[in-house]
Amino acid sequence: MRTNISALMNSISETERNLNNICYNIKSYSFNTSIEELDGKVNIIEDNKADFDFNLNELEKSNKALSKLKAMLYEKNNEFKLSDGRTIQQAIVDNVNLRKLKNSYEQLLLINNTKKRYTEVNNSYFECRTINFDPVQIRKRLDEIDAMIQKTDFEISKLNSVEFEI
Repeated sequence: MRTNISALMNSISETERNLNNICYNIKSYSFNTSIEELDGKVNIIEDNKADFDFNLNELEKSNKALSKLKAMLYEKNNEFKLSDGRTIQQAIVDNVNLRKLKNSYEQLLLINNTKKRYTEVNNSYFECRTINFDPVQIRKRLDEIDAMIQKTDFEISKLNSVEFEI
């Protein structure tokens, strides 16, 4: 069967949702309900054993399928290479770190100079806090980081559409 990384990621998400549903079902089927009368006679109201066993078996199968799909995704993320020689996995990690760096630069741009007047009994003064960096340089670096992230994301998305055999 031929697929691509995007479709594989969708299959992983679907399998994870299915796994969560099965876990929920297992809890609801984990008890049988019966009524025991005073004379010792037992009437079974709900027998969930078959449903429990079925869902437990499905849980095992889904877990194995999820492991295989994720292993394949990691393998392909480490096999496909961007134009600069990085694997998809390396590029994803790099982009995560670049986004953190970008956030730090954005926070720097929010800082402003301040001037605060203090008045004491026989003295008055201003406390001046001035930024010690050039906001234009920070903005320029921020734009460079943003361009690097966009370029890498675009290359990753192109590689995500490359078909392979599973």
